[in-house]
Amino acid sequence: MLLKTFGWSFAVTALGLVAAAFYGGWTAFGIVAILAVLEISLSFDNAVVNAGILKKMNAFWQKIFLTVGVLIAVFGMRLVFPVVIVAISAKMGPIEAVDLALNNKDRYQQLVTDAHPAIAAFGGMFLLMIFLDFIFEDRDIQWLRWIERPLAKLGKVDMLSVCIALIVLLITSFTFATHAHQHGGAHVDKAQTVLIAGIAGLITYMVVGGLSGYFEDKLEEEEEREHEEEEEAARTGKRKPAIVLAGQAAFFMFLYLEVLDASFSFDGVIGAFAITNDIVLMALGLGIGAMYVRSLTVYLVRQGTLDDYVYLEHGAHYAIGALAVILMVTIQHEINEVVTGLVGVVLIAASFLSSVRRNRALAAAGEGSDEKAEVSSGV
Repeated sequence: MLLKTFGWSFAVTALGLVAAAFYGGWTAFGIVAILAVLEISLSFDNAVVNAGILKKMNAFWQKIFLTVGVLIAVFGMRLVFPVVIVAISAKMGPIEAVDLALNNKDRYQQLVTDAHPAIAAFGGMFLLMIFLDFIFEDRDIQWLRWIERPLAKLGKVDMLSVCIALIVLLITSFTFATHAHQHGGAHVDKAQTVLIAGIAGLITYMVVGGLSGYFEDKLEEEEEREHEEEEEAARTGKRKPAIVLAGQAAFFMFLYLEVLDASFSFDGVIGAFAITNDIVLMALGLGIGAMYVRSLTVYLVRQGTLDDYVYLEHGAHYAIGALAVILMVTIQHEINEVVTGLVGVVLIAASFLSSVRRNRALAAAGEGSDEKAEVSSGV
């Protein structure tokens, strides 16, 4: 199971490290290995969230996520995206931007760093909306009840997530963005840029997430219509397969996954410049890391890990909220990538341990005492 799921990741790792050694010797080999570890540590929470979405999709779209999705993640976000950012920010053609990336690495790094406020605002708002919509939803299973219960009640107010996100964006635009960090340690006023990019991130979330939610609702209606048929199948001993997302529903959910992955990759791409400004090494290292994130997502789905450890998804979404805040803060202040990675790891580890305690409590209480065990095992 492990080899089947992570086989391609192992193969890409070997090829990537060999290519790095041929490209720049042992130094390049080490840089690529470090970048791969950096990407995995920063994106572990991404894998958990992706798994929660991917398990709703049919086998075909899961394969699309692993093939086309990998190409988008590796070549699109880790190679093409930085070049596009440079081309837009410097108002130059894509060919000129590629030439700059290959032959004038210092200038290339400077342009990407200067574009960071817009990148952070777009990704930060997208991730913040994911966190807010999750935390304001009334759920049967709650991890941090003292936070989640009152917030679930507040979530009944229409458009509350959007209002809070816009307030955060306005505060960011008139605080951090007025002294945005630029290459060389300079600070400039990027309030307008941050405001526009943040609104674009919010719109992107609402469009892609709204379409995905619309088709998910249609799927739920279909499940309700077939409920009687499922009961009949259960009585006769013929279990009906669970309905999974397909067609338009799966397509828009796939788009949602790709935009989500793009938002998560912002910090990895920007953080990679702290290690190297060589676009080839960045693409190799971050690409290897992206492959492991994809494989880990599939592993979580196939093993049913999210069903067994029910608080993992909560921990991942808290990590998303933390990352959104960190992205906003980095518009003005530099934050070490180690801190960014550790925040996500700590939150997910805490949610995993809480899940383990819950499972032990349920096992000790025995069948018929699930509700009591649930209350005693929460945080």
